[in-house]
Amino acid sequence: MSAGETKGTGERMKPRRRHGAAGALIAAAAAAMAVVSIIPSTASAGRVAAGLSAPSANLPVPTTIGKGEGKLNLIAWEGYVQPEWTKPFEKQTGCQVNVKYAGTSSDMVSLMANGGGGQYDLVSASGDADLRLIYGGDVRPVNISLIPSWKQFYPFLQSPAFNTIAGKHYGVSFEFGPNILLYSTKTFKTAPTSWSVIYSGKYKGRVTVPDNPIQIADAALYLSKSQPKLGITDPYELTQPQFNAAVALLKAEHPLIKKYWDLASQEISLFQSGTTVVGAAWPYQETTLAADHAPVASTIPKEGATGWADTWMLATKAPDPNCAYKWMAYMSTPQIQAEDADSYGETPANTQACAIMDKIAKGSCAGYHANEPQSYFNTIKFWKTPLTTCDNGKNDCVPFQDWVTAWTQIIG
Repeated sequence: MSAGETKGTGERMKPRRRHGAAGALIAAAAAAMAVVSIIPSTASAGRVAAGLSAPSANLPVPTTIGKGEGKLNLIAWEGYVQPEWTKPFEKQTGCQVNVKYAGTSSDMVSLMANGGGGQYDLVSASGDADLRLIYGGDVRPVNISLIPSWKQFYPFLQSPAFNTIAGKHYGVSFEFGPNILLYSTKTFKTAPTSWSVIYSGKYKGRVTVPDNPIQIADAALYLSKSQPKLGITDPYELTQPQFNAAVALLKAEHPLIKKYWDLASQEISLFQSGTTVVGAAWPYQETTLAADHAPVASTIPKEGATGWADTWMLATKAPDPNCAYKWMAYMSTPQIQAEDADSYGETPANTQACAIMDKIAKGSCAGYHANEPQSYFNTIKFWKTPLTTCDNGKNDCVPFQDWVTAWTQIIG
């Protein structure tokens, strides 16, 4: 199964992207769930107090990086281990890189079972997988002081709640992106101010959204502002009544949808042809359409937006920890973050990568929102895994598997 295909669970899958003369080409797609606000790792205190802890929390972390073991086995999204930066790494470190590409976040979780099984060292997990891996005991804490470029990261990606628990880092943040509202400038003379447009019968048959359970969180985010009496404070930590309200909204939206897109390229085609005029998208779709002079623009509405962020996470039974640390440090540098961001079509975690991105592809820094002010990033609610145990310690939140079941019913 390629990185551009999708499974029946509707999980978001990561895109494979390449630069061409006009920007980037795609063989791409969509994946799964879960968001979290830009909040510190202390947000996990409620779960810790409730007795939910990471099995690997007390494993020791190294104080120095030793001699490389000569090899490194990765689980990654296709496009994250390109020869342009992998071959120089191998030459510098002597660590021969082997990679197993995963199609979905659930694939990654399965491959990382039993702490990577003594086979895999690192995984490039998205926020919908991170907590599953942490609380499953499949990844271990890392010593962030061994990653020099970490200090150059956006503050909200240094110790985010999706990979840092009770002050312990279970990986190193990598690249990220917002889920934007994409619209036709022919239909909308001014930017829509609310996500309400994708739930409006006015645009019936001309709306498109991703085919993944994360849309439940998007609906919850909208309801948190439009129906404050529901008491939604985190679009991922939903009680059953809150969850039911989000699902009901999405079922009502179903007749309005032209297509639930699996591939980013599908959404691009829908807007190029004028078949759809508004929908949820990634910056990649907008930059690709703009390069083709399509009449589109994007915005983050007043309710805010969801977003995804990836993390390099160390397997509990990693056989090559020194090479793994060398890789995490290397992939965190401005140069490599810029190369990956422009190749893959996303935003780097390292704030120093922006200028390098523009040298690689003019305008790409702004195109992928790497130069936005903090106020822009404050509007993004980054993915995390929905768990039964809420952050307040109560066991009344709807878990991940129920999101998947509900989404199947919504689109069915």
